[in-house]
Amino acid sequence: MTENTIHAEISVIPIGIRSETTTSMSKEIAAAFDAIQKIKGLKTMLTPMGTQIESNNFANILQAIEVAHQVVRTAGAKRIMSTIRIDERLDKSISLEEKVESVMEKIGK
Repeated sequence: MTENTIHAEISVIPIGIRSETTTSMSKEIAAAFDAIQKIKGLKTMLTPMGTQIESNNFANILQAIEVAHQVVRTAGAKRIMSTIRIDERLDKSISLEEKVESVMEKIGK
């Protein structure tokens, strides 16, 4: 049996954390990303719109989501909106990089 690979994309949006003079969330996102990276058994990739996570353990994926929320909550968010997409591959193990490489090969790059 092949070990399954679980990929998740999470986007955490802190609301009500700053004054009305700024819309930047990079400080809170950086803190959340840093905390996620400390979870053993995860591979992470920061993107402009979210964080890609790879693991062979579903509990690690859920822990990353919980940790991101905890960090943003501690930073003072009054509300947290998250988008979470999970892809659990059961037929073979494939990395985040291999997914990207597969597409790039098909477009000739």
